[in-house]
Amino acid sequence: MYIGKKLLLLGSGELGKEVIIEAQRLGIETIAVDRYDHAPAMQVAHRSYVIDMLDREALRGVIEREKPDLIVPEIEAIATAELVKLEEEGYKVIPTARAAQLTMDREGIRRLASETLGLPTAGYRFADTYEQFGQAARELGFPCVVKPLMSSSGKGQSVCRSEDDLDRCWSIAMEGGRVQQTRVIVEAFISFESEITLLTVRSENGTSYCPPIGHIQKDGDYIESWQPHEMTEEQLVESKRIAGVITDALGGLGIFGVELFLSKDKVYFSEVSPRPHDTGLVTLASQNISEFALHVRAILGYPIPEIQIVSPGASRPLKAETELSDYRIEGIGEALSVPQTQIRVFGKPVTKIGRRIAVALSTAGTVEQARERAKKALDHLSVLQK
Repeated sequence: MYIGKKLLLLGSGELGKEVIIEAQRLGIETIAVDRYDHAPAMQVAHRSYVIDMLDREALRGVIEREKPDLIVPEIEAIATAELVKLEEEGYKVIPTARAAQLTMDREGIRRLASETLGLPTAGYRFADTYEQFGQAARELGFPCVVKPLMSSSGKGQSVCRSEDDLDRCWSIAMEGGRVQQTRVIVEAFISFESEITLLTVRSENGTSYCPPIGHIQKDGDYIESWQPHEMTEEQLVESKRIAGVITDALGGLGIFGVELFLSKDKVYFSEVSPRPHDTGLVTLASQNISEFALHVRAILGYPIPEIQIVSPGASRPLKAETELSDYRIEGIGEALSVPQTQIRVFGKPVTKIGRRIAVALSTAGTVEQARERAKKALDHLSVLQK
């Protein structure tokens, strides 16, 4: 019987589901862990566990029971201090326990990028109280961007446009954080032309870059992405430089989602995720090797060949508008009638307002046509009570 390595995934959403599928294609035994049952990756993994991943004892218990060859975080809300201890004991954390710890909250990664590495970023302040938050906003000027230190999919983010917005933005940050804490980051508003994700792969044969992915976000969560994004050669060179510097500092193997702002004459570092990125769902249709396959190959120590665009592509996530315990998705047939379009249903057990439930992926001869097709496909889809 073939005995492959064992991969334990911490966080089992739609991105983790694709990681599990790619790992199994290479003969890897997979275990999915999340804080709720029937999460997307659990539906395809060999085994699964439901725990509070911020509970260090629960986290250690699962890892010591399974003794995985690879521990692969898919989200930020994990007891990362325990991952550091486990790594010291010989477990392999992807990309490293330090990278998981630094990127768990926005303070660690922002201080590393700006203060240690000297990368260009927006001006920022940290605040622990409402009074400090108000002072930080006034110092940076309006509008400014407010984010909890730890959140996922843009939850808790808002733009504070004036003094009148302070109460609203503080409440959004307090409600949207992954853990109960009052510390926030306040960022100066950058006037940018576009924002991109530069998927950066660290593997045994060096660092590789996927063609840039353009995206549009609303309240910090992506509503559309496309590949390739048009950039000047100077912007692309600088983007790769910034991505290379931050990922070299984090170390380890795997894919990193490096978010950047592009202005007319400057590129700014925004954030980095040491794992597949939600805007990178488009690579399931647009690239010769998806971001998920690249991640699995890299963390297994396999070489990464040339990454190529197969076709310009675009993605549009379907988001729920209400909370439903039993739901159905209508219009899949009509959406699939749009040329060169795929629909991926994530299989989440319940909906929440704004939660991603599925994604439309379209390709075409140009990015513009692909974006039109993805929008047309999404317009056919709706989430209804079952």
